[in-house]
Amino acid sequence: MADVTATPAKPDRGLLVLLTLLVAIGPLSTDMYLASLPGLGIYFSAGPERVQLTLSVFLVGFAVSQLIYGPLADRFGRRPVILGGLVLFALATAACAFAPSLELLIAARLAQAIGGCAGPVLGRAVVRDIYTKEEAARALALLGAAMSAAPALAPVLGGVLEAHFGWRANFVVLTVFAVAVVSLVWLRLPETNKRLDPAATSLKGLVRNYGGLITNRSFLSYAAAIGFGYSTLFCFISGSSLVLISGLGLPPDLYGFCFMACVGGYLTGTLTTARLARRVGVERLVVAGLAISAIGLGLGLLYALIRPDVSQGVAVVGILIPAMIGMLGVGVMLANAMAGLLSPFPHMAGTAAALSGFLQMAVASGIGILVAGAYDGSERPMMAGMAICATLGLCLHLALRPRKET
Repeated sequence: MADVTATPAKPDRGLLVLLTLLVAIGPLSTDMYLASLPGLGIYFSAGPERVQLTLSVFLVGFAVSQLIYGPLADRFGRRPVILGGLVLFALATAACAFAPSLELLIAARLAQAIGGCAGPVLGRAVVRDIYTKEEAARALALLGAAMSAAPALAPVLGGVLEAHFGWRANFVVLTVFAVAVVSLVWLRLPETNKRLDPAATSLKGLVRNYGGLITNRSFLSYAAAIGFGYSTLFCFISGSSLVLISGLGLPPDLYGFCFMACVGGYLTGTLTTARLARRVGVERLVVAGLAISAIGLGLGLLYALIRPDVSQGVAVVGILIPAMIGMLGVGVMLANAMAGLLSPFPHMAGTAAALSGFLQMAVASGIGILVAGAYDGSERPMMAGMAICATLGLCLHLALRPRKET
């Protein structure tokens, strides 16, 4: 086994792949079973609002748990906390696969979220441990580009599994993935936190660290960009299966390919920002990405509000094109915003990543509930949610950022 006490000056490709797998836990856990949401309603004789709880409860648990994992990782190190969370994630995912009722599935999804959030939030903290601000933006963008395979392929795989084996197969495959990641972390992940803070988990330390973050304008401006930018994606994640499968009648496997096309926009954005981060700068790319999303999705909402009755194919294209533009903008913005958020806080990167992740998931889960509740059989509520989130992210980021930011 490799030495887990020495932090490499520059992470090798194996470590970058492992970090990608850790960050991919979030999108895999949400996107893989999207095509099963309508089927879950039929299987358990439940309406869309109850089925949606399997997604919204996951996000709430994912959000709140980060507030615990961040300080724990700043106090005890990244490696042991990640391992503990992943073991819980693997056990809870297996429980999802065999849940006999919707209520128990929802409970297992909550436990799955509590364990699974350790990987994404602390994987980003590991990047901050290793890189400078501009290097972190590029590394996070490369991770985001590689990680795009998760939300791009997960709905396709999930749609095939749903069509041929039913919804439980999604969680069986995810359990196998979880066990593999636990093994890789045990064998390959070094400890990167060289600034262990014994006071990070004390009440005084928590109040000091979280209080300092929540009153810091730079942190708040980037947290707003991340939170509402991710919510732009989540409106599509939570609403697209209902719109495309239930509303427009697409089969689950074809839905997966439509979802993959939209993720192609996100991939294009992350690859673009990886090339431009050093040359253009973090802040300019954050603003540009949010502006692209707001404009593209605003036009998409306008089309959704005025379009006449059209064929299924035309209706699908009218949804996918603005969604792709919105995801492209988020891809440009997200890695840069995360790098800008973490850069001023090397002594508590875990705590900063955790609070940002909490705010991100809290906003997204609330908006997801609103979008699901407003579903009327058309794409209008989903497109409105996406356009509003992108616009709010841009406006709040510009309003909150320190005046010296350019």
